[in-house]
Amino acid sequence: MKYTIDPNARCAVIGAGSWATAIVKILLENERKIAWYVREPEIRESIALNGTNALYLQDVHFDASRLEISGDVNEVVSAADIVVLAVPSAFIKVTLQPLKVSLEDKFIVSAVKGIIADEYVTVAEFMNRTYGVPFDRIGIVSGPSHAEEVAMERQTFLTMVCKDIDNARILGGKFRSRYIHTVYSTDIYGVEYGAVLKNIYAVAVGICTGLGFGDNFMAALISNSAMEMERFMAGTYPAERDFNASVYLGDLLVTCYSKFSRNRTFGTMIGKGYSVKSTMIEMTMVAEGYYSSACINQINKRFGIRMPIADTVYRILYNNAPAASAFRKLMDEMV
Repeated sequence: MKYTIDPNARCAVIGAGSWATAIVKILLENERKIAWYVREPEIRESIALNGTNALYLQDVHFDASRLEISGDVNEVVSAADIVVLAVPSAFIKVTLQPLKVSLEDKFIVSAVKGIIADEYVTVAEFMNRTYGVPFDRIGIVSGPSHAEEVAMERQTFLTMVCKDIDNARILGGKFRSRYIHTVYSTDIYGVEYGAVLKNIYAVAVGICTGLGFGDNFMAALISNSAMEMERFMAGTYPAERDFNASVYLGDLLVTCYSKFSRNRTFGTMIGKGYSVKSTMIEMTMVAEGYYSSACINQINKRFGIRMPIADTVYRILYNNAPAASAFRKLMDEMV
């Protein structure tokens, strides 16, 4: 039987970082109330007292009366029909570990642009395997969308991805606003893996920024990254997809170029000589590209797809390869 999202379905958001905060702001444009799982007591207190997240996107102001905030993930999931996961992929398992509420009647939406590190699967694959959520009740929100620009209400394109395009459109109705434009796709696999891969290439761009490379090389690096990304998706899960669409190429470009890109920032520090450990301590937000690099390297052992840029990033991050010489060697494999 075909599953159809109820347009009046209640929404919940899991997570309280910058992207989760931005998503709550987006959803409140259309929803009367949102259930919100916030683990950190100081953030719950800040929102209750001041209507702001004390740690992330502090310029976003909420009407606290429209938020059902709780530090109990079971309470929040119970209150909703659509559950949006918006925590870094590295914390998905620990966040959901206390969950006892059945997901049988829930629609799960992943807003996570990362991979489950120790299982080498995407969030959609993890929710299907671990919690038995069928793929027709899983959606993806992706596209070129930095939380900081959403907070400023700058024009943003989001792609809503569901197995059934009608569900994608219904989901889009909950996200669409005067500054959020929604487009639709059924390519769950390609969109998720595209979002994973682009973070690796943004780390590569950051490393080269730290090394002092200029715009000429960056253009070549990003265009080669786009080809490599498309090659991986075609080699692992061939499907009809327009790689030039905003959810693929657009997301790659913004993550590589934007000053808001934490993956580019992470790579820049590596390129300047910081160790991986010290970079991770210095940054206050998770750079998904670090974890994605190891996962894609492991996954590609099954396929053997030529991925010289991703391989170079992996060697720098995990094998302590000198960044400058590694990228000099990479140039011989670029076109």
